[in-house]
Amino acid sequence: MKELFAQMEQLELTTGDLHAGMTQLKRRIKELLEENQRLRIENQQLRRVLKLREEAAAAEEPAGDGEKPRSVSEGYENLARLYQEGFHICNVYYGHLRTEGDCLFCLSFFSK
Repeated sequence: MKELFAQMEQLELTTGDLHAGMTQLKRRIKELLEENQRLRIENQQLRRVLKLREEAAAAEEPAGDGEKPRSVSEGYENLARLYQEGFHICNVYYGHLRTEGDCLFCLSFFSK
């Protein structure tokens, strides 16, 4: 009889471990789905930005073969435009989509 109760307790423990494992697995699946959705949105926005830039570059393309050198202010304007389009320009999160408003690291770049 004691063996039967010991076996029952062992089965309860195993079931509890299985339940905890399934809960942890469900949590991880949820995290992955959320990350996947965030990456899809970021990818769509990057494609949109890339398309707009390609269109702008095609419209501004000079007739000659020579390229004009880029100035520092042009690079600054490009970074400002990226930030306005919703992307980080700071060295911490560069290129990632800004999802929670302004970033203090990015804003510190503009104060330099």
